[in-house]
Amino acid sequence: MAESPPVVLEVRGLTKRFPGVLANDHIDLRLLKGQVLGLLGENGAGKSTLMNLIYGLYQPDEGEIRVNGQPVIIKDPNDAIRAGIGMVHQHFQLVPVLSVTDNIMLGNETMRGPFLNRRAARQRIVDISKQYGLDVDPDALVQDLPVGVQQRVEIIKALYRKCDVLILDEPSAVLTPQETEGLFGIMRTLLERGVSIIFISHKLKEVREICDTVTVLRLGKVVGAADPKTASEADLASMMVGRSVLLEVDKAEANPGVPVLVIKDLCVRDDRKLLAVSHLSLEVRKGEILGVAGVQGNGQTELVEAITGLRPVESGHVFINDHETTHAHPRQITEAGVAHVPEDRRKNGMVASFPIKDNLVLQTYYIPPFARGMIADEQAKESKAEQLVKQFDVRTPSIFANISTLSGGNQQKAIIAREFSRQSDLLVAAQPTRGLDVGSIEYIHKQIVSMRDSGSAVLLISTELDEVFSLSDRIAVMYAGKVIDVVSIHEATREGVGLLMAGIKREKDEVAANG
Repeated sequence: MAESPPVVLEVRGLTKRFPGVLANDHIDLRLLKGQVLGLLGENGAGKSTLMNLIYGLYQPDEGEIRVNGQPVIIKDPNDAIRAGIGMVHQHFQLVPVLSVTDNIMLGNETMRGPFLNRRAARQRIVDISKQYGLDVDPDALVQDLPVGVQQRVEIIKALYRKCDVLILDEPSAVLTPQETEGLFGIMRTLLERGVSIIFISHKLKEVREICDTVTVLRLGKVVGAADPKTASEADLASMMVGRSVLLEVDKAEANPGVPVLVIKDLCVRDDRKLLAVSHLSLEVRKGEILGVAGVQGNGQTELVEAITGLRPVESGHVFINDHETTHAHPRQITEAGVAHVPEDRRKNGMVASFPIKDNLVLQTYYIPPFARGMIADEQAKESKAEQLVKQFDVRTPSIFANISTLSGGNQQKAIIAREFSRQSDLLVAAQPTRGLDVGSIEYIHKQIVSMRDSGSAVLLISTELDEVFSLSDRIAVMYAGKVIDVVSIHEATREGVGLLMAGIKREKDEVAANG
């Protein structure tokens, strides 16, 4: 009988309290050498808190952490690093204007006498990249790197500090499917080299593919463990939320009406002044969901920002309900009946230093019932906030807490609550379920379909192909800043959309000839 691998990390009875919240309630967890341990749970279940305790960002109120069988006290991330624990956060901890080498050696500088030894640090980064299959240019500026490559920089940073345990917090939340496959390849190489991994994710398919075992948290407690190879997605979803979850979107046939959003010959430049949207034309009709599919970086972000007034339009036209909004400001576009769930919630969706109650009325704080002339009606804001927090299940101890104190998923739910609760003719939803658990995704999908059925036009932008296929009535595929084709959901196939996403458009006659 094969000997069981040693336990490299163990937590016993770990407990953490915040005002009004028991975030972690006597949690026990064991990670074996060379294992991928999946950690599942709803938004606010306590996953990130637990990892922050292990990494020294928080201090436990009770319990202990053991590394290789020995109790350790981790007061800060430096203690965690010395114990061989590394962490890649959901929101990367990188300095955009610095090079890859400078980011990786920051706080752990390689010195030659009183001087930085960048040459030695650079060589070590090159060696780590080769050893673990991480293709990164050590001289590149982080701000010029795609998101997937920035994540590799974070992983190299942990390996540079000689970690034996790597915590990956929602690592695929901002990755394209292709980048996710690349990440899984890197993870398998890490396992072969003796690194053990804790993998936090809401994506059940990924958990079943990459994890050896799964531990499930609910309301701060461990509620069970499962073998991802034998447990179904429905089983895992039920463990997470404590009830059965509908994993397929239930929707009737669409009844599209007149166009609400019309885009004609639109050209938009990106931050580097390159043409990101090139002579694009598109329309979204009343009572339909138009999904935009495409590999990240093909102009989707710039398109959404141009529609919502966040980015200037170089040429072309945007019309909403027959009124031109090409050069309108965001408030004017909001007042034209547009709701917007932005791709980057921290940058464009919320004010981190504001309480939840104020973030929930960011678009309407200046009009009744939230204001009477120049006077704010705090009672009206608080009443609305309490209603939305309950309706959208935003997990918070108080509506007066800063929105920055919420988990990423609960921040997203707060933004969705604000945007979905307003009467809108057009919903522009960019990555609306990014970072959300299966129960929340089920609810949000129902709300999107409900908006469509009530007569709104919905423009859905998502890198999740499953989401695009589940929700869309038509699919527009973007490639190199253009809409390469628009197909009905009844005619769309994953293979065909996948080819379009790669810039390959097969003629209908050719498809028919090939069966």
